[in-house]
Amino acid sequence: MRPHRLCDNGAMGTVRPEAAAGHGAGTPLPGSLGLNFCGLAFASPIVLLSGCVGFGEEYTRIEGFSNRDAGAIVLKGTTGKARLGNPPHRVYETAAGMLNAIGLQNPGVEQVVRDILPQLDFSETRFIANVCGSTIEEYVEVTRRFDESPIDAMEINISCPNVKEGGVAFGNYPEMSAQVVAACRRVTSKPLITKLSPNQTDIRENARRCIEAGSDALAVINTIMGMAIDVDERTPVIGNVQGGLSGPAIKPIALLKVHQVYDVARIHRIPIIGQGGITTANDALEFIIAGASAVGVGTALFYDPMVCKRINEGIAGYLATHGLTSVTELVGTLRTTQAMEDCAISG
Repeated sequence: MRPHRLCDNGAMGTVRPEAAAGHGAGTPLPGSLGLNFCGLAFASPIVLLSGCVGFGEEYTRIEGFSNRDAGAIVLKGTTGKARLGNPPHRVYETAAGMLNAIGLQNPGVEQVVRDILPQLDFSETRFIANVCGSTIEEYVEVTRRFDESPIDAMEINISCPNVKEGGVAFGNYPEMSAQVVAACRRVTSKPLITKLSPNQTDIRENARRCIEAGSDALAVINTIMGMAIDVDERTPVIGNVQGGLSGPAIKPIALLKVHQVYDVARIHRIPIIGQGGITTANDALEFIIAGASAVGVGTALFYDPMVCKRINEGIAGYLATHGLTSVTELVGTLRTTQAMEDCAISG
């Protein structure tokens, strides 16, 4: 086991000098929203999710939007070589949600590091790379290249299909998940965040194995697989047949998974990014109370680009009303009795 590094919020990490320095000029967010996440100073618990903000520049074109309203931004999924992605249709709106099957379209890690990262303003927020691969070797290749870049941390997308094992997703099996994390851990000292899939039997066991393999944090959850059918044509709407379901429809599932993973993560003092259907400050507060140190916002941005401002304001207001000086005081404060836990149906 590698030595862990202690954060001031009970998570694992080291406070780097530049992290403690803040995010540069501009209207600061309330101090109560700030937190230390794996040694990185986040000005807000909000994390903008991979695939929803491109490579960090898409929403900056909208008047009133600012990357500074987010504690961190996770960049688009990146592979070793460029990928064109899946055939259309790739996106389809569903009741209270959205299906997507983009297929990891990206220019490849070399171009991202060489051409895209230099254009980002690292004084605005923290930027996290999303590492993808079809083999463990590809995950290692991408991780090693980002390790040589100014990126703040890396999120490992273990929901990618393993081409050497018939296309099954790495993240649906604890052993495969742990192998990917361990391999990436060996080639970087930057914080690693493992993005857990809900499409598995026991998410607690997967979380435990990823932590033991060297993950500094966990992102809970990735999208839930689903499909839509054109009844007139009797064909799948999504060109890939199936896609990942996100949005408010999956929030109750995501909330339960965060609660379950927190039971494992808190023992090791590993922080969680809770995500899945967050559209309001109340949604975010639920995830934090369930055990998330930070909260991911994604699908909501497509119809409300200013949602981060409102969520920040709502969280800050809640903290003030309840006499709390920091959002970290609220993490994992869900009140349950042992009897309630014993009677709960496990997921």
